Amino acid sequence: MSKLKKIPKFKTEAEERAFWESHDSADYVDWSQATRATFPNLKPSTKTISIRLSESMIARLKSEAHKRDVPYQSLIKVWLSEKLDVQ
Repeated sequence: MSKLKKIPKFKTEAEERAFWESHDSADYVDWSQATRATFPNLKPSTKTISIRLSESMIARLKSEAHKRDVPYQSLIKVWLSEKLDVQ
């Protein structure tokens, strides 16, 4: 492999972003030496949504959540995840 170029020092994140948008990282990084990174404490991005549920459904959800000693919104997320088979 040819000699790698030196990665410049950047003053701002925007400057770095602009650089990588116009340059091939393979000219600067030996990807054959890369290892897979894990981020065990990284939480997935979430988005707040609003849904309309009947009062009786909310009461039943709260009752089920109370039996399990969890917040009802957390129980909803668990059940949706199980139904979608998403982990």
